Amino acid sequence: MAKDRVSTFDNLEGQLLIAMPGMTDERFMRAVIYICAHSADGAMGIVINKPAPDLRLPDLLVQLEIISDDDAIRLPGALDRMPVLMGGPVETSRGFVLHSPDYRVAQSTLAVDREICLTATVDILRAMARGQGPREAMLALGYAGWSAGQLENEIQRNGWLNCPADPDVVFDHAAEEKYERSLRLLGIDPGLLSSSAGHA
Repeated sequence: MAKDRVSTFDNLEGQLLIAMPGMTDERFMRAVIYICAHSADGAMGIVINKPAPDLRLPDLLVQLEIISDDDAIRLPGALDRMPVLMGGPVETSRGFVLHSPDYRVAQSTLAVDREICLTATVDILRAMARGQGPREAMLALGYAGWSAGQLENEIQRNGWLNCPADPDVVFDHAAEEKYERSLRLLGIDPGLLSSSAGHA
């Protein structure tokens, strides 16, 4: 069952957070974040629209010694084109893969909702390199985290909009289009939102 568009703060798991134009934290300007966990203890999510500069997935797989330089040129085309995202400012050297539910690692894969899972072990990258990974996947380095009550306060201060996540938006490799697409999920014209934002 779909969650209400006007979400309560009791659980934002499986929701997209969309930064409002007034967001002053440069790390999160125009950010779209997929919320993977949310409880009374805090929240954790992955920024899905900020590619890491000058880093491709094949290069990362070689750095992690999952594949050799020679194997890098033989990767499936989808992997060769997959961007590596900057998932957030916490644990930036650690990889997090958002993916479709057709791939699971026992004790390691978190099913966030029926259509999107999170796995943070190197096993999934090895499987992807062998062509045995999930049908849809998005790799990010690092994550965004909030302490107890922090995210709720930021939403109440109009820092974020939120809406149910659309897997097509989450897994789309065109990261630069995700901000506008996410706003449209809420029926918001991005041009009107940005032009109505004032300065404090």
